[in-house]
Amino acid sequence: MAKWTPKHEAPEPLEGPVVATITGGTILWFVLFLVQVPFYGWFDDRDLTWWVWTCLAGAGLGLIGIWYVRGRDAAIKRHEAERVAEATRSAEAAPSDERAPDA
Repeated sequence: MAKWTPKHEAPEPLEGPVVATITGGTILWFVLFLVQVPFYGWFDDRDLTWWVWTCLAGAGLGLIGIWYVRGRDAAIKRHEAERVAEATRSAEAAPSDERAPDA
């Protein structure tokens, strides 16, 4: 069997408001946890306490996610700024052929 190779290039990844999305999801998990806490006895009677703890785990993992995506976003912006600065230095250092010769 031959190895499969793609016949076209992969599309560029979509970039969106990643930090806002992760923050919103984290808040949603925490709100769901807070809504379920008053009914903990009901969940415990039916052996469904994992619902409550799943929401708390989602909020905790969301905090890690917020930390991660903020660092990623900062690294992307830092890399872009360095790339622009390097391009500017290269353009300034290149001699221009359009200068008039000194007489």
